[in-house]
Amino acid sequence: LCDKAHPIKLLSLDFPEPVISVSVEPKSKADQEKMGIALNKLAEEDPSFRIRSDAETGQTIIAGMGELHLDIIVDRMRREFKVEVNQGAPQVAYKETLTKNIEHREVYKKQSGGRGKFADMIVKVEPQDKDFEGGSLQFVDQVKGGNIPKEFIPSIQKGFQNAMKNGVLAGFPLDSLKVTVIDGSFHAVDSDQLSFEICASLAYKSACAKAKPVLLEPIMKMEVVTPEENMGDVIGDLNKRRGQVEGMESSRSGARVVKAKVPLSETFGYVT
Repeated sequence: LCDKAHPIKLLSLDFPEPVISVSVEPKSKADQEKMGIALNKLAEEDPSFRIRSDAETGQTIIAGMGELHLDIIVDRMRREFKVEVNQGAPQVAYKETLTKNIEHREVYKKQSGGRGKFADMIVKVEPQDKDFEGGSLQFVDQVKGGNIPKEFIPSIQKGFQNAMKNGVLAGFPLDSLKVTVIDGSFHAVDSDQLSFEICASLAYKSACAKAKPVLLEPIMKMEVVTPEENMGDVIGDLNKRRGQVEGMESSRSGARVVKAKVPLSETFGYVT
């Protein structure tokens, strides 16, 4: 119990987004149902572990914090739930982001006899403000004088939000985006919410392609403990993997500790 004016706020837990995913499929028809039950039970107890179905390939994709995390999940499925699964090659969760500001006008017109579709908007797309903390889309409405009626603005936001799931560079999700709706126009009969939603997704594709999109890659912090005589080999190998060696220390046992940052895609099976 607490005073309304001074609420007791408990800290919420923040779980990081998964950086690695693999496809899993049951070895036999009998394992199909058991696999679904096992995955759901494991996901319930581990908030950093996610499951989804890939609409294009029909595969079940499991995602987590790293290679070891997913290896343990698959091992637990075998031991605790007696489910045999085939595992696909690990996939890295790349993302995309924009590096330039672009102002763009998009007009969506469709006439098919009877009532048509019409939407017109001028939007500015750019990287998110540094201090913004409200999710992946920062949406600003600057339309004056009712040029776009208020009821259509949420549809524009929804159009951009949905479109961000696929980036324009390589189809990876867009990490963060700021969209400002500056102006536009509508048609009294032909304009509706769907017209503005479609127009927003078209504007997203055209504007983002011009806003210099770049690929974001997960980089892992790595520590390798090695005897002095193997240090050259270890550093040479890390350099081959696009790694950046950040420092070296000596441990109490006399071994050397190499600290580096290495792209996740280059670290699969590193230990073995």
